[in-house]
Amino acid sequence: METTRIQTVLRLPPELMERVKRSARKEKSSFNSYVERVLDQATAEASVFPTLPPEFKISDEIRDLGKFELVTPEAKDLEADPKLAYLWEKYGRI
Repeated sequence: METTRIQTVLRLPPELMERVKRSARKEKSSFNSYVERVLDQATAEASVFPTLPPEFKISDEIRDLGKFELVTPEAKDLEADPKLAYLWEKYGRI
């Protein structure tokens, strides 16, 4: 494991905090080490990206699914849908 650490604040309900402290003491570990280990174990699979075998070929049909054309919404649609207007303003313009 890396030796560099980033300090963070963790807010927990009192009951959970006590359970975590009790579990850490039971394992003769510090609170920080215990929480770090539990989080590391819980997220270990998330850091492993699946790989496809080299012989796996993606069909053109599947590859084409990733292609799209950005369509500019009409003014009446933006006026009728405030969420669409917000998203278009924030993300849609290129």
